[in-house]
Amino acid sequence: MIDTSLTPNLAARFARLALSHLTREYPNKLDHVLSKRGDLESPRELHPIFFGSFDWHSCVHGYWLLATLVRLFPEIDETVSIRDLFDAQLTAAKVKGEVRYLERKSTATFERPYGWAWLLMLAAELNRHSAKNAKKWNDALRPLADAFSDRFQAFLPKATYPIRVGTHFNSAFAITLAMEYAEVSSDAVLRKTLATKARAWFRNDADCQAWEPGGDDFLSSALMEAECMRRVLGPSAFSGWLDRFLPRLAVREPAALFRPAIVSDRSDGKIAHLDGLNLSRAWCWRSIAQTWPASDPRRGIALDATEKHLAASLPHVAGDYMGEHWLATFALLALL
Repeated sequence: MIDTSLTPNLAARFARLALSHLTREYPNKLDHVLSKRGDLESPRELHPIFFGSFDWHSCVHGYWLLATLVRLFPEIDETVSIRDLFDAQLTAAKVKGEVRYLERKSTATFERPYGWAWLLMLAAELNRHSAKNAKKWNDALRPLADAFSDRFQAFLPKATYPIRVGTHFNSAFAITLAMEYAEVSSDAVLRKTLATKARAWFRNDADCQAWEPGGDDFLSSALMEAECMRRVLGPSAFSGWLDRFLPRLAVREPAALFRPAIVSDRSDGKIAHLDGLNLSRAWCWRSIAQTWPASDPRRGIALDATEKHLAASLPHVAGDYMGEHWLATFALLALL
């Protein structure tokens, strides 16, 4: 069994990975609508901060990874490079450029909801920092966080149905991350909006069949919904909800949730998603396990599933850029 603890050495490795691609502009997969000829611009021109890491959302959560690591492991050598990068990039002027992009008429669905949620997750992490320079980064980013908080509050009331896929559009994942921001920043209005919609969408779900994995999933539709409801409901209400949602968990069913996905080609950007599925399942299983006392056999079952999924994909966070530009983020979620 591989070591699945977050050590300073592993933190430094993750930091080096993120530093290697956050300002790597190409290759780049844009989420960009051309309304006229002049709209054809380079990633760096469109996005003064988040132009690297192959796509906008991966760049955002790469910054979250670094912000988290520099708080938890300030002694690692990479701290100096991280702070220099943040000083250069997380400025009021560059944030203004990112906000200006959102003001284009064609950007109403830009990065909805995955990128929205990760930007708020980054803002939540910067909120936790106490150092003077971190306050500067947090203050600079606030207008962008406010913009995405506003977008969630405008969008969710009119979103009649949830999206349950295992990719970027997953509704439960977005609510989970946005809840983190709402709680850390004491945004009661946003938290109420998120919780109200999660209850409306998911509270009556029962006997989940877990038709997964799909061929390009990096999220478990079933476990992500459970993690979302763990955040939204109190412990007692969540316990009853989970008993209805996964009633055969104690006998490791649905079996698909306990078997790590097979990743046949890590150079294929879509198939490489399945390493992310293993890591995000590990994150969900570990979080859900904490809701049971040590005496509950389900806790051991969930933690065993955590270790199996980590062992399957933690060794593969680097090696090919299709996974390397984002997988360390999901590994960090699972290890925190």
